[in-house]
Amino acid sequence: MMTKAEETQLKNSFIENNNALFALTTVDNPYNPFTQFGDWFMYDVEQGYNTCSYLARIAKTSDSLSDTENNEEIERSIDEIIKNDLQGIYLKVRNKNYVGFLD
Repeated sequence: MMTKAEETQLKNSFIENNNALFALTTVDNPYNPFTQFGDWFMYDVEQGYNTCSYLARIAKTSDSLSDTENNEEIERSIDEIIKNDLQGIYLKVRNKNYVGFLD
């Protein structure tokens, strides 16, 4: 399970500053992970998905990488999770408020 510090880092780095182009969510989560992160996170944990922890275990992000490189790694990891999602519970969602640059 993700520590509080890891959760805060993920939220600050990729969600609140709109630097994430994509996020991983579940088909039953009614909250937007970009604009309602707190509610989204609580629902996710209460349901036992722990999606942030799962993504953090797969994604090889680093402070030494640029935002673009970290976003690419997160997207690659999301795609990997979905590819191996035999239960069909995960979705890749796009951030409509993305403020980064698309290469």
